[in-house]
Amino acid sequence: MYARVSNYDLAVIPLFILMGQFATHGGLSKALFRAAGTLIGHWRGGLAMAATAACAAFGAICGSSLATAATMGQVALPELRSHGYSGRLATATLAASGTLGILIPPSVPLVIYAVLTQESIGKLFVAAVVPGIIAALGYLLVIGLIVRQDAKAGPAAEKVPFAEMIRAQVRIIPVLMVFLVVIVGIYDGWANPTEAASIGAAACGVIALLSGGLRLRGFLDSIYGTAHATGMIFMVLIGADLLNSSLALSQMPTELAAWVRDSGLPPLLVLGSILLIYILLGCVMDSLAMILLTIPIFYPMVMGLDFFGMSVEDKSVWFGILALMVVEIGLVHPPVGMNLYVINKLAKDVPMKDTAFGVMPFLASDFLRIVGLVFFPGLCLGLVHVLG
Repeated sequence: MYARVSNYDLAVIPLFILMGQFATHGGLSKALFRAAGTLIGHWRGGLAMAATAACAAFGAICGSSLATAATMGQVALPELRSHGYSGRLATATLAASGTLGILIPPSVPLVIYAVLTQESIGKLFVAAVVPGIIAALGYLLVIGLIVRQDAKAGPAAEKVPFAEMIRAQVRIIPVLMVFLVVIVGIYDGWANPTEAASIGAAACGVIALLSGGLRLRGFLDSIYGTAHATGMIFMVLIGADLLNSSLALSQMPTELAAWVRDSGLPPLLVLGSILLIYILLGCVMDSLAMILLTIPIFYPMVMGLDFFGMSVEDKSVWFGILALMVVEIGLVHPPVGMNLYVINKLAKDVPMKDTAFGVMPFLASDFLRIVGLVFFPGLCLGLVHVLG
């Protein structure tokens, strides 16, 4: 147990969580939503699109999907409802867009994957950037199609004065600078992920304090929230480590990988089956548990197969992003999509079935993105190769 949780690489988890906590209690989420809303809020469905953009930006400083959904839900949901947005579109948008919290780096599940597979955290973060942007654009397209069919679902808000729009953009510059410092620091090699996360957490705390949003109570809540989330994650890690030890002793993953390799089954069929299993597991398990319990079994299988002539290093990064994508679907598809419950708790007047049906178009966008990533690995590997 000590050997598992004393891993230096795991220190990045509480630091990224703390960064998100400071952003939440410091009111930075409101600034992000306001900045996006002043730009596109006057479009049909514009405020819903602004919520998606704000979730993507908030995901850049928060590695948790549930935290992104809960925080942006508190900020954006009252605005959407007060402007006449349908309950179905408002809740579905926030539930689906909340998943951008783990798709846009930094991402806690990617850190866990990196620790389990001895993969580079920096490579995985780089590889997640383009798929994360595609996910956000896909959600924006879905919102646009919905309001085109039903204009009453997302009416346009009033256009704000140009000066106010500029002020709103200026307020989020410090947040963008934090993201750039953290990500560029990791990619450029002058800071390892733990050091970059430390800088990001401290910077978010200072920004939230200087903006007047972070008080003593908010600071203490940030510390408590970080400790609570970290304790939960580490307990799951310890439990998964016990299971992984028994799997290693039984040689089951190795034997299963050898059986799949010698079975003659097409590699894409094996990969499709694995992705389908992830989607089914999403009905009964949370994202972290899925990563921890399945990677030790599925990873050797995938590494033993040939996909488009990719190297082992490329396959490792590619499969990590694919696993993250299908795990993200589990957060929003019924019946146990955690984001659905988080958002529905905030919107007590919206029936759960409306939210569940509302996320279906967003899930269709997710499936199309996964198919594209399967057949075009360059979507995630291209930036990794460019940056070396």
